Amino acid sequence: MDTLIDRFLNHLSVEKGLSPNTLSAYAQDLQKLVEFVEQKGISGPDRIERKEILLFLSDLKRRALAAASTARILSTLRTFFQFLITEGVLQQDPFAHIHSPRQAFRLPKVLHPTEVEALLNLPKGDNPIGLRNDAMIELLYATGLRVSELVSLPMGAINLEAGYLIAYGKGSKERLVPIGKCAREKLSRYLIARPLLLKTKTTAFLFINRSGKGISRQAFWMQLKETARKAGIRRSITPHMLRHSFASHLLEGGADLRSVQMLLGHADISTTQIYTHVAREHLKRTHQKTHPRG
Repeated sequence: MDTLIDRFLNHLSVEKGLSPNTLSAYAQDLQKLVEFVEQKGISGPDRIERKEILLFLSDLKRRALAAASTARILSTLRTFFQFLITEGVLQQDPFAHIHSPRQAFRLPKVLHPTEVEALLNLPKGDNPIGLRNDAMIELLYATGLRVSELVSLPMGAINLEAGYLIAYGKGSKERLVPIGKCAREKLSRYLIARPLLLKTKTTAFLFINRSGKGISRQAFWMQLKETARKAGIRRSITPHMLRHSFASHLLEGGADLRSVQMLLGHADISTTQIYTHVAREHLKRTHQKTHPRG
């Protein structure tokens, strides 16, 4: 089955233009099924029937996976088996008549503007690492980038003079994103100190670690959590919360949905519409808190 999975992933890379991160997620989802069926003595996809899929889904449920995670895995597997049918490897789809689990509707978690201010205004040090962290956090909130887009930014993607950057989103799609004054100032300070991290190395990545290599998503997340703790933010914070906050605060400030969609790089505006619910909840809470009869 490994050979077929490799063919499938290559198809997604070449034909669909999916990013390495997305391909890695697909591979992990498929590996879960491979491990499960191998325990049942099944080695080929032609021997996987509907009953095995139902048992696999029951196993995921037993492991207390979130409905969203189960739905994602199911979507990956459906796509894989459709590929096998298209390639002539299979004649029948074992996923026919199997429905995805119903997902609970959850609003994105966002930071309050006062929390954002505390996070961005906290001194992070005048050394290269402190200046880098300061620039990255400011830029994440200023642009609404995905953390994968942030850490993979090349030097050539930034144009401080013109005040914009080029983000490379899902499917390697490019989009132009404005950079505000505060983010430009912090980026300028970091760029002056950046050569001190390079030492004798060269790298195309904008944000680098002490070894002169591109910083990883995990390393940045750890820095963000530590900064949030020092800023007095008690709840758990993730890089994606800054993306959510970027979108929600824009809509609360009067931005139109289509513009926010373009800034976020959403292919479908329905994905962006979730933030209108967040904005409405904010208005509702404000009304309840401030109106005499709220």
